[in-house]
Amino acid sequence: MNSYRTHHCGELSQKEVSQKVTLSGWVGSRRDHGGLIFIDLRDRYGMTQIVFNPETCPEAHTSAQKFRDEFVISIQGVVAKRPQNMVNAKMSTGEIEILVDTVVLLSSSEVIPFQIEDDVEASEVTRLKYRYLDLRRPALQKNMVIRHQLNHTIRNFLNQERFLEIETPYLTKSTPEGARDYVVPSRVHKGKFFALPQSPQLFKQLLMISGMDRYYQIVRCFRDEDLRSDRQPEFTQLDMELSFTTQREIQHIIEQLMVRIMKETIGIDIPTPFTRMSYQEAMSSYATDKPDLRYPLPLVELSSIVKNTEFQVFQKIMHAKGEIRGIKIPGGNSLSRSQIDTLTKDIQSYGAKGLVWIRKNQNTLSSSIEKFLSQNELENISAALELQDQDLGLIVADQPSIARSSLSQIKSDVLSKMNYPVDHPWAFLWVEDFPLFEYDAEQKRYVSIHHPFTSPHPEDLSNVMEKKNLSSIRSNAYDLVLNGYEIGGGSIRIHQNELQQIIFSILGLSEAEAKEKFGFFLEALQYGTPPHGGIALGLDRIAMLLAKSDSLRDIIAFPKTQNAYDLMVDAPSTISIDQLLELHLSLLEKKGSSS
Repeated sequence: MNSYRTHHCGELSQKEVSQKVTLSGWVGSRRDHGGLIFIDLRDRYGMTQIVFNPETCPEAHTSAQKFRDEFVISIQGVVAKRPQNMVNAKMSTGEIEILVDTVVLLSSSEVIPFQIEDDVEASEVTRLKYRYLDLRRPALQKNMVIRHQLNHTIRNFLNQERFLEIETPYLTKSTPEGARDYVVPSRVHKGKFFALPQSPQLFKQLLMISGMDRYYQIVRCFRDEDLRSDRQPEFTQLDMELSFTTQREIQHIIEQLMVRIMKETIGIDIPTPFTRMSYQEAMSSYATDKPDLRYPLPLVELSSIVKNTEFQVFQKIMHAKGEIRGIKIPGGNSLSRSQIDTLTKDIQSYGAKGLVWIRKNQNTLSSSIEKFLSQNELENISAALELQDQDLGLIVADQPSIARSSLSQIKSDVLSKMNYPVDHPWAFLWVEDFPLFEYDAEQKRYVSIHHPFTSPHPEDLSNVMEKKNLSSIRSNAYDLVLNGYEIGGGSIRIHQNELQQIIFSILGLSEAEAKEKFGFFLEALQYGTPPHGGIALGLDRIAMLLAKSDSLRDIIAFPKTQNAYDLMVDAPSTISIDQLLELHLSLLEKKGSSS
């Protein structure tokens, strides 16, 4: 054969009938019909049926008898139209087949640990151990294509918007604020360590001081933290920073970028501008700073509605500075009493003491506590919840945090069980005006909600300067939320040295500590720093949503397990004594350890 292929396995059609072609790929399946042998030949682009006929090409047919799943072969043959009753509408090449006249075995395969198919039955542990095989599955290959298209769209858009793609260091200084750093011992500098970046935050701000004006980077970041299905120890983000900018300008650019991403990766048009909501409203109405607005069913405050009630349970909660909250479940009247009894048990597992329900059926109201409430109170509750015919209201009376969080959780459970329809499957939201600080009772000090370089809201600047009412100070920070997932976060930064030092002092850093950790940055702020701001988008999470996957591991080529382990390459692993000595390190056994 002069070449391995003239076409890919997913592109041939009736237009190529009678043409001689060369294809190469993996044996997806082999069917021996006692004479003719049929093989589905697969590559990244699709699958084509190839046919070995013992009468026309006996040598090729003899070779095909030895082929097994995942052998790599190259064939030459003529494109033929399939008989009408043999057309496979599920394949893009289902109208044709290749009549093979020559075949070459390029590589054989051991018996594979699981079948290369979308509905694979193997455990995730097995699939991660043999990730190179798992990546042959069309579903995962499709995910990798989505990631490629995502990165390609980002670069094209930002280049047009005059951003510069600039790389920042991976080996940098440990500045422990937030998650734990991954540290790297230095061989040259005895007893000293680099850290892998949790983000390029300080470097991108330094680039603004350098006059780069508009910067971006698709960058790998590292955080040594406990993992979940939407977390990995190493992750990829789109990092951006702009000079002489405003929050609204940054949000407008990101909205236009997301329009391009949605259109060019999955062919979806989305409306702009995105909805905006304050942090306070998000927490009050949805008990989360990342509401899923595909289900815009807020938690309604009912305490004022029943403030004069004689129902003692409600009275006790309100006297104890608790609150009464309710949600509407559209069409929830379809739930049976036994299902609602199950919800009551479920909500107790979320910390609430109990659950009250109210139904509306043909304009008649009924409730689990109707004998304790007047008709007027029932009607007022129904009006506040905006109940329509066949709707169900669920009510919790408890301390504010418990009432909100338990109701929010039970809402998700109920809507999932009901297969609640979604009118707008892509719900983007900006959450704004986050608190600048929160008090950490364990550390007995204030910590940053986002990071210590976020600027305070202009209206709250005087409180920062006077170091008072710290819990009520808002920030110039904004998160981008999609379908209940935070996919990005940013802020307008501090660009004055004096204000940055005040923030450090509020966070409990002495002048000496601030100089040790951030001295280079504080010095840079003294040399003419433009107002600037930026944002980082989590590309792994965005790709996960675009691929309609439930796990980040499905859209990362070589992911780690939930305990940050790579099953395929067996990492992390031990290193030799010589390597430890070169790095000036020794290993100490922890007291009480059996290892």
